[in-house]
Amino acid sequence: MFVRSVPAALPLPEGVDQGTGAEMAAHRAAATWGLPDFVCHSAIKRVSSGQRELGDRMLLTGSRGVVVQVKSREGAYKDDASERNWLRNRGAKAARQAKGTVRSLRSAPAEFENGRGQTLTVDGNDYQWIGVVVLDHDRIPDDTVVDCALPGLPCVALARRDWDFLFDQLRSTTAVVNYLFRVANMDSVALGDEPVRYYDLAAADADAPPGEISPEVAELGGIHFSVPLLPQAPVGSDRAHRVMRLILEDIAISPLGQHMSEANRLLLLSEVDELPVGARAEWGQLLLDMLREVRQVPPSHCKWRWRRSIAPSGTRQMIFGCATRFGPDIQAAFQSYVLLRHHELHQQTGLADQTATLGVLLTPRTDGTRPWDTTLLRTEGDNQLTPEEVKQYSALWNRQRTDAAGT
Repeated sequence: MFVRSVPAALPLPEGVDQGTGAEMAAHRAAATWGLPDFVCHSAIKRVSSGQRELGDRMLLTGSRGVVVQVKSREGAYKDDASERNWLRNRGAKAARQAKGTVRSLRSAPAEFENGRGQTLTVDGNDYQWIGVVVLDHDRIPDDTVVDCALPGLPCVALARRDWDFLFDQLRSTTAVVNYLFRVANMDSVALGDEPVRYYDLAAADADAPPGEISPEVAELGGIHFSVPLLPQAPVGSDRAHRVMRLILEDIAISPLGQHMSEANRLLLLSEVDELPVGARAEWGQLLLDMLREVRQVPPSHCKWRWRRSIAPSGTRQMIFGCATRFGPDIQAAFQSYVLLRHHELHQQTGLADQTATLGVLLTPRTDGTRPWDTTLLRTEGDNQLTPEEVKQYSALWNRQRTDAAGT
């Protein structure tokens, strides 16, 4: 049994009206415990009749989008029946607004500013969508169920406290979005009972057997590694877990390379944030150990350490590496490793068109400004390595296969 006290929702900011304050508080929870890059402010779209607001907030990660509508109860409490009516009416209105936003984005793209201040062009046809209604109310009557699903748009109604709980529990925007998609087609639960549903699902995840992996992936060897989708204990804030957050921050604030866009950056962030939250502390500690180990070499030498993970389908691969130093030669070697492992994977599975590999390289710094530099490389599809390149890269990296593929 796991027992946790769920705290009250974050306080509303001062100096603004209550409705705006509730939107700001919902944004703060998602940006602080998640990542601000995945949270977009509302946008204004010009239409023939004037202007239309698109969402109060929006979450974007990978191929999934969440339109968030926030409603706050102002004024004095009346009675349970009146408050239930208010919650249900506002929930239904918010769901209609969310559906209108999705419809508008599918008809024409719109520009949104995310929590990092970057502008993203959002085409609604590029995403799967759900709506989330966040209801800010100080005294929600017991057993109040708000069923706000609409044809064509699954919706979830949450008390603001529930919203905060999910982000505090998971500390990952992608994990929260995946959870919301998971429950969007389930029966609604009473407002305030989302933590109960979460722990029911977490217990089921803990009891579930590991999923199957494709035979082609199994033939690559390595360790079949499985963690529950939903951890029962809150995701930690210790140093090992913070490693992943620091890597995400590095990606978020680094200058974009030539021919890169903010959409490319969001894709990179999304793929790193896909790492299961239940595995992040172990990965973070391993990376800290690897960084410490690669320092321990004679001058002019370079040591490498690797950890890679292959999805059960064989179409997604994530590689983390650490090297003693950074420089053009190290960057070229890192590129050769990622390209070779990507080539080997899609040659093994025969799924080149569906395969993508993300490589992340950490190299320690010694100037005291920051603990490491972060370098990324992403490749997808058939990277068209020549036989000579495969031979050269294999001679460099396959002399002694000390790296293991974890799935």
